[in-house]
Amino acid sequence: MVALSPELQARLSSPLKIGTVEVNSRVLQSPLSGVTDLVFRRLVRRYAPSSMMYTEMVNATGLHYVRELPKLMEVDPNERPISIQLFDCRPDFLAEAAQMAVDEGADTVDINMGCPVNKITKNGGGSSLLREPEIAEAIVREVAQAVEVPVTVKTRIGWSNQEINILEFAQRMQDAGAKMLTLHGRTRAQGYNGPARWEWITKVKERLSIPVIANGDIFSVEAAVRCLEETKADGVMCSRGTLGYPFLVGEIDYFLKTGEKLPEPTAIARLECAMEHLRALYEYKGDRGIRQARKHMTWYAKEFYGAGELRGKLARIESVEDGVSLLEGAIAKLMELDLDPAPVPVG
Repeated sequence: MVALSPELQARLSSPLKIGTVEVNSRVLQSPLSGVTDLVFRRLVRRYAPSSMMYTEMVNATGLHYVRELPKLMEVDPNERPISIQLFDCRPDFLAEAAQMAVDEGADTVDINMGCPVNKITKNGGGSSLLREPEIAEAIVREVAQAVEVPVTVKTRIGWSNQEINILEFAQRMQDAGAKMLTLHGRTRAQGYNGPARWEWITKVKERLSIPVIANGDIFSVEAAVRCLEETKADGVMCSRGTLGYPFLVGEIDYFLKTGEKLPEPTAIARLECAMEHLRALYEYKGDRGIRQARKHMTWYAKEFYGAGELRGKLARIESVEDGVSLLEGAIAKLMELDLDPAPVPVG
């Protein structure tokens, strides 16, 4: 049975202060490429109305040359608080992009210094900046001078086991003007393999005066509480745990505020959410939304009777009608067999 310690309750009872911005939640939805678009964020926010959301990461070089806001930078004027995440290795391009982000409605601007994907790192962005701390520091300093909203950084503990430099790197980010640091407890070389090394988050938290947000292996309320107890972090950021499960941020937020667990959604409730997600993606993006929906639908289809077969079919849908028909059929089957009387574990 998970429970909040009195110390943790007291520590998290006040709003999260990111520079001049106050957020009434200590649980954040991570930026996820190809995932955290306007449609997905609306689903997450339904269950976590006070949490900070992040857009997919935006290429500052693309903004500089194209001079046109990409769809992934689009935010709803009513979705606050919202942060737009940027990536690049050029301080001037990032400062310019940050100004555009603020014009678009960003409450904070986040700089991605943690993405491990090769196509990002080979061009000097993402976690490659861990190997270029002087450039990373120059980026934060120039962006912070360019905009009035708080500038934050999301990064990892180091490039590899032989190059864990997060303590010095994090100090540089704070000194350069970052108002919050989100730390994924893995190296770039780890990718998403092996357990997140929360002990490094603890060490960074002890060193910095700005808020430190813990990221990595937050798949449940229990994991979030354990992480917060161990690291003394100022909050947690949910990433892969929300894939096919947009309820997670709200579940953790509710528990931290009340000490009580919400009932987990049943398989039928998750499939109904998948159907809504599918329709909204098509309405927002047309046929491209259907193609993007395939991966989302497969993430929803797990841990219930017939999930494996359904997952394979959802991965090949060509239209909204295809997906809705499959999802409605799965719901009807679960109801017919009375196989959905209680929540099932997800994550």
